[in-house]
Amino acid sequence: MTISERIFKVLKEKNMTQMEFAKRAGFSNSAISDWKRKKTNPSAEKIMDICYALDITPEQLLTGKGIDDAGEIDTIADWFHIDKTDKKLLEDYHGMQDGQRKRLLAYVQTLKKLEDLERME
Repeated sequence: MTISERIFKVLKEKNMTQMEFAKRAGFSNSAISDWKRKKTNPSAEKIMDICYALDITPEQLLTGKGIDDAGEIDTIADWFHIDKTDKKLLEDYHGMQDGQRKRLLAYVQTLKKLEDLERME
Protein backbone atom coordinates (compact mmCIF):
# COMPACT_ATOMS: atom_id res chain seq x y z
CA MET A 1 0.00 0.00 0.00
CA THR A 2 1.33 3.48 -0.84
CA ILE A 3 1.45 6.42 1.54
CA SER A 4 -1.44 8.14 -0.21
CA GLU A 5 -3.50 4.94 -0.06
CA ARG A 6 -2.83 4.77 3.68
CA ILE A 7 -3.94 8.39 4.08
CA PHE A 8 -7.27 7.69 2.40
CA LYS A 9 -7.74 4.45 4.34
CA VAL A 10 -7.23 6.31 7.64
CA LEU A 11 -9.55 9.12 6.51
CA LYS A 12 -12.25 6.55 5.83
CA GLU A 13 -11.68 4.76 9.16
CA LYS A 14 -11.88 8.06 11.04
CA ASN A 15 -14.91 9.27 9.03
CA MET A 16 -12.94 12.40 8.15
CA THR A 17 -13.63 14.29 4.93
CA GLN A 18 -10.85 15.39 2.61
CA MET A 19 -11.85 18.99 3.31
CA GLU A 20 -11.58 18.51 7.08
CA PHE A 21 -8.21 16.78 6.62
CA ALA A 22 -6.99 19.59 4.34
CA LYS A 23 -7.92 22.19 6.96
CA ARG A 24 -6.28 20.28 9.83
CA ALA A 25 -3.09 19.61 7.86
CA GLY A 26 -2.90 23.05 6.24
CA PHE A 27 -3.07 21.77 2.65
CA SER A 28 -5.25 22.73 -0.26
CA ASN A 29 -8.09 20.34 -1.02
CA SER A 30 -6.82 20.15 -4.60
CA ALA A 31 -3.41 18.86 -3.44
CA ILE A 32 -5.12 16.05 -1.57
CA SER A 33 -7.34 15.31 -4.55
CA ASP A 34 -4.22 15.07 -6.71
CA TRP A 35 -2.77 12.39 -4.42
CA LYS A 36 -5.94 10.36 -4.86
CA ARG A 37 -6.56 11.01 -8.55
CA LYS A 38 -2.96 10.78 -9.77
CA LYS A 39 -1.98 8.12 -7.20
CA THR A 40 1.00 10.21 -6.10
CA ASN A 41 2.45 10.57 -2.62
CA PRO A 42 2.89 13.77 -0.61
CA SER A 43 6.37 15.20 -0.30
CA ALA A 44 8.54 14.25 2.68
CA GLU A 45 8.23 17.68 4.33
CA LYS A 46 4.44 17.18 4.63
CA ILE A 47 4.64 13.89 6.53
CA MET A 48 4.53 15.34 10.07
CA ASP A 49 1.60 17.64 9.24
CA ILE A 50 -0.26 14.64 7.83
CA CYS A 51 0.49 12.56 10.93
CA TYR A 52 -0.70 15.30 13.29
CA ALA A 53 -3.89 15.81 11.29
CA LEU A 54 -4.66 12.07 11.19
CA ASP A 55 -3.42 11.39 14.73
CA ILE A 56 -1.10 8.61 13.57
CA THR A 57 2.65 8.09 13.86
CA PRO A 58 5.16 8.64 11.06
CA GLU A 59 6.08 4.96 11.35
CA GLN A 60 2.49 3.98 10.65
CA LEU A 61 2.20 6.28 7.66
CA LEU A 62 5.53 5.31 6.13
CA THR A 63 5.58 1.57 6.87
CA GLY A 64 1.89 0.78 7.14
CA LYS A 65 2.31 -0.79 10.59
CA GLY A 66 -1.15 -0.90 12.14
CA ILE A 67 -2.76 0.39 8.95
CA ASP A 68 -1.96 -2.16 6.26
CA ASP A 69 -2.01 -5.08 8.68
CA ALA A 70 -5.02 -3.79 10.68
CA GLY A 71 -3.05 -4.20 13.89
CA GLU A 72 -3.19 -1.92 16.89
CA ILE A 73 -2.82 1.72 15.90
CA ASP A 74 -0.83 4.00 18.18
CA THR A 75 -1.82 7.62 18.07
CA ILE A 76 0.70 10.38 17.46
CA ALA A 77 0.05 11.45 21.07
CA ASP A 78 1.18 8.03 22.30
CA TRP A 79 4.28 8.13 20.14
CA PHE A 80 5.37 11.59 21.30
CA HIS A 81 3.86 11.31 24.81
CA ILE A 82 1.59 14.29 24.18
CA ASP A 83 -1.04 15.16 26.76
CA LYS A 84 -4.44 16.80 26.12
CA THR A 85 -3.06 20.33 26.51
CA ASP A 86 -0.23 19.64 24.05
CA LYS A 87 -2.67 18.15 21.55
CA LYS A 88 -5.03 21.14 21.84
CA LEU A 89 -2.11 23.52 21.31
CA LEU A 90 -1.02 21.62 18.19
CA GLU A 91 -4.57 21.53 16.82
CA ASP A 92 -4.95 25.27 17.38
CA TYR A 93 -1.55 25.95 15.81
CA HIS A 94 -2.36 23.91 12.71
CA GLY A 95 -5.68 25.73 12.39
CA MET A 96 -3.98 29.13 12.22
CA GLN A 97 -3.13 31.17 9.17
CA ASP A 98 0.56 31.41 8.27
CA GLY A 99 0.86 34.96 9.67
CA GLN A 100 -0.68 33.92 12.98
CA ARG A 101 1.73 30.99 13.23
CA LYS A 102 4.71 33.31 12.69
CA ARG A 103 3.45 35.70 15.39
CA LEU A 104 2.92 32.85 17.84
CA LEU A 105 6.45 31.54 17.23
CA ALA A 106 7.81 35.05 17.78
CA TYR A 107 5.90 35.25 21.09
CA VAL A 108 7.35 31.92 22.17
CA GLN A 109 10.88 33.07 21.36
CA THR A 110 10.32 36.29 23.29
CA LEU A 111 9.02 34.38 26.31
CA LYS A 112 12.09 32.13 26.21
CA LYS A 113 14.38 35.17 26.15
CA LEU A 114 12.52 36.72 29.10
CA GLU A 115 12.84 33.48 31.03
CA ASP A 116 16.58 33.41 30.34
CA LEU A 117 16.92 37.00 31.53
CA GLU A 118 14.98 36.24 34.72
CA ARG A 119 17.30 33.31 35.48
CA MET A 120 20.32 35.58 35.18
CA GLU A 121 19.00 37.99 37.84
